Amino acid sequence: MVGLAQAMAAAHTPREAVRSAAAAARTALGGSFAAVSVWERELGRLRVLVNNGELGEGEEEFPDAEFYPVHEFPEITEFLHEQWARGGEPHAWVEVAAWPGEDGPGPGLAPDPDPDRGADLGLGLELSPGGGEGPRTALRGISPGRVAALRRRGRGSCVVAPIVLHGRAWGELYVARRAGDPVFGRADADFATVLAAVTAAGIAQTERLEEARRLAFTDPLTGLGNRRAVDIRLDEALEEHRRDGVVVSLVMCDLNGLKQVNDTLGHAVGDRLLERFGSVLSLCGAMLPGALAARLGGDEFCLVEVGPSADEVVRVADELCRRAAELELGEGVACGVASTGDPIGPVNSARRLFRLADAAQYRAKAARSAKPVVAGREGGPEDPVVRLADTPAHRAPERRTFRGRL
Repeated sequence: MVGLAQAMAAAHTPREAVRSAAAAARTALGGSFAAVSVWERELGRLRVLVNNGELGEGEEEFPDAEFYPVHEFPEITEFLHEQWARGGEPHAWVEVAAWPGEDGPGPGLAPDPDPDRGADLGLGLELSPGGGEGPRTALRGISPGRVAALRRRGRGSCVVAPIVLHGRAWGELYVARRAGDPVFGRADADFATVLAAVTAAGIAQTERLEEARRLAFTDPLTGLGNRRAVDIRLDEALEEHRRDGVVVSLVMCDLNGLKQVNDTLGHAVGDRLLERFGSVLSLCGAMLPGALAARLGGDEFCLVEVGPSADEVVRVADELCRRAAELELGEGVACGVASTGDPIGPVNSARRLFRLADAAQYRAKAARSAKPVVAGREGGPEDPVVRLADTPAHRAPERRTFRGRL
């Protein structure tokens, strides 16, 4: 249990958290296989997040589409809710396909007379934690689907523990043993209940960290990435560029007319304009694989693209200008593009790519251009945008200050 808690605490992402939970629970319970599933209420299904251990046919560690209709496994919903309604706590149960060396009597027939051995084919054993009257043990029917799955994958028994988050069933922790191994009993179910509680605490912590991480890299108004997200993405992208020659492009956008909207219609309307343009930017960014759409602050936005050619990026930037001009509010957008796929000289840092894209955007704004201005396409190194970006500030009084971020 300590190992599970430590593994969960070390997890940085939801995927790492559920993998750690499955692996630690499998080891702690002496299982050959473990899985963690989430209950997707709106879709009425259990979706498997991770499989760990000896995988059966068709099982993957992180499956893309392994899910089961909840009505085939009603324990996670109906049974648990019945227990809570009676004032009890969620607890694990054991399910057995057949006793070692036996074929089992078949679904619907009498259970094994010894409840501590688990349940026979087609039956589950409810194992409640002790209360004032001591442990309660009762047999109940389970779905044939679970038993069939055990047999099909060479597993003899399993213990299923509900994972409860914020007072609601979140999903389940499932650990199985091979056919022929000792079946799970009451002590295993009690232990699985505790492991599920530790798992729930770890998932809750990971979700909080994930939310904090999301907020740290997200613009709260538009839901796009923020400057921090852009900086990290550009640093990673330029490392790829230096190592493998991957094309890295930056599209800088300045939303025209925002101040007028704020002054005449109010900042609430201005915020709606920012949100609306953010949606347009996101839509256009989706035309390029892996593009990052971000708001840098105020009326400044950008797209970071890694991989697509400069011509593809310019095509999308042109579409972005066209769509922005059609917005009901504002006066379109000034757009500048800088790409390592164009003749702009060496780009050894995000700082230089920013300066180039910013200078291109500045020229687009000064010229009231309805199309993007692209660095390096008017004479290579002698291109006026490149010269503007590379000229020291004290020698270029006509150039604006680059917003203090350079």
